[in-house]
Amino acid sequence: MLQLVRSGVRAWVRPAGCRGLNSLAEEAAPPAVEPEPVASSGPPAPTLRRCELPLPAHRRPMQAWVESLRGFDQERVGLAELHPDVFAAAPRLDILHQVAIWQKNFKRISYAKTKTRAEVRGGGRKPWPQKGCGRARHGSIRSPIWRGGGIAHGPRGPTSYYYMLPMKVRVLGLKVALTVKLAQDNLHIVDSLELPTPDSQYLTELAQYRRWGDSVLLVDLAHEEMPQNVVSSTSGLKTFNLIPAVGLNVHSMLKHQTLVLTLRTVDFLEEKLLWHDSRYRPLYPFRAPTSSCP
Repeated sequence: MLQLVRSGVRAWVRPAGCRGLNSLAEEAAPPAVEPEPVASSGPPAPTLRRCELPLPAHRRPMQAWVESLRGFDQERVGLAELHPDVFAAAPRLDILHQVAIWQKNFKRISYAKTKTRAEVRGGGRKPWPQKGCGRARHGSIRSPIWRGGGIAHGPRGPTSYYYMLPMKVRVLGLKVALTVKLAQDNLHIVDSLELPTPDSQYLTELAQYRRWGDSVLLVDLAHEEMPQNVVSSTSGLKTFNLIPAVGLNVHSMLKHQTLVLTLRTVDFLEEKLLWHDSRYRPLYPFRAPTSSCP
C-alpha cells in the first residue's frame, strides 16, 4: 500500500497486484450447493379419529395406527388420536395387583366344611370311668383329640370372600391396563371387526402374520351388533375371545397377550372412564329414610 499526500489530504492507493481480504475469502469459499428436494414417500396417513374430549393444557393426544381385518396388507389404514388420561396414565402396578386380586376373590365362595364334636356320629357315653382304671380321663370318643373325632376350629362353609374396591380404584385399574398394553405394543385398533370369511383359519393366519401372539381379545361396542363372521371365527378358537365393551376388565386384558379394540369401543371407553374423573357425587348414593337431601 502506498501513501500519497495531496494538498493536505492523505490517501491510500492499492497496487495492481494486491487484493483485499474480502476478495480472498470470497474466492476461498466453496460455491453454495442447493439442497436437492427429498422425494416424499406419499401423502400423510389420514386421521380416522380425532380426540373430541377436552385435553389437559400440558398434554397432547396419543396416536396409534388403525388397522383393518379385511386383508393381510391393510395393516395401516390411518391414525387415531387417543386421550392421554386413558391411554397414557401412570403405570401403577400396585393398582393392577389390587384390581386383579379383587376380581379373583370377590366372587369366591368356599364350601369347605368340617364337623365338630357335636356333629360326629357316635360317642354319646363316657368310654371308661373317671377314676380307678389308670387311664387318662375322657368324656367322649368323638373329642377332637381322638382319631375319628370332631375337628376343632375347622372351616365352617360356605364362606364368602366378597369385598368391593372403590370405583375410582377400579377405573384407574382399567386405565393402567390400557396404558400398559399400548406401551408394550400389544394394543391394536381396528376400524371394525368385519372379516371376509367366517373361517377360523383366516383369523389365525392373520394373527400370525401381524405377530399378535398366542391369545387375542377382541372387543366391540355391542354384543348384538357384532359381525357374524367374527362371531363364527372366534367360536371355534380357544385362544381368541370376543367380548362387548361393557364387559372389558383388567383380568381379561392381562390374561390375553394382545388386545384389539374397534374405533367405537375407544369412544365408549374414553367417555365412560373420563366421566368418573369429573363426577362429584357417589355412584350409588346412600339415602336414609329420614334424610331430606335430594
